[in-house]
Amino acid sequence: MTLYAERERPDDLVQSVTRALRVLEVVTRSPGLPVKAIARRSGLNLSTTYHLVRTLAYEGYVTRLKNGTYDVGEQVSIRFYEQLGSLGRGAGTREVLSHLAQSTGYSAYLGRISAGRVVVVDYAEAPGSPYLEDLERGLDVSAHATALGKALLLGVSRRERHELVIDAGMRKFTARTTPDLAVLDAQLARLRPDSVVEEHGEFRDDITCAAYLVPRKDGEVTWAVGLSIPGEVVPQQARRELSLVAGDLTTI
Repeated sequence: MTLYAERERPDDLVQSVTRALRVLEVVTRSPGLPVKAIARRSGLNLSTTYHLVRTLAYEGYVTRLKNGTYDVGEQVSIRFYEQLGSLGRGAGTREVLSHLAQSTGYSAYLGRISAGRVVVVDYAEAPGSPYLEDLERGLDVSAHATALGKALLLGVSRRERHELVIDAGMRKFTARTTPDLAVLDAQLARLRPDSVVEEHGEFRDDITCAAYLVPRKDGEVTWAVGLSIPGEVVPQQARRELSLVAGDLTTI
């Protein structure tokens, strides 16, 4: 059984729920649509879509604008932050990340594997790093092209690693991105779980990222902490701070 067996179509699938979720996905991707456009993009008839949109609006998952179109409702944001809270390590995490960002001058990130995905749980910005829109809280992160993802892959079995990477795909973000699973395996085989993992321009041109796997006991969640650094070199101070912070996070 793979990590994604639960996504197989169940025998007792509730059609009204799947239709409502389809409508919510359309509104989330393209806010500001009228009901007719939502129906067309959802592949549903107009009458069904009207009922679903009104129900979602009543529950706060979509909101009707003055011009009659629909946008995402506040309940979506509430669920999003509830999810982030369930992924977090505790109140001290933010303080540790902020210290890492301040001491190195680079933006710091905390990631984990959740439901077969690499997810950014929290981050602290610093002036020495450019803004990376794909490394926001709650967003999936490429496991094969980021130091954060590669560090997390060191903490799981080879089978789990392959399932995760194959399911996500090995997209080429830059000319340096590794699109081959065998090459990725060879890279990881040369690393130890207690070493700083680096990637140079694989996720974004002219950006180096470094990460460190947070030590764990058997059965604990796999976490990693990382930094984004302009250029090609990871300063020694940043390496030291990464390993120290990873140790601090084991106690939170």
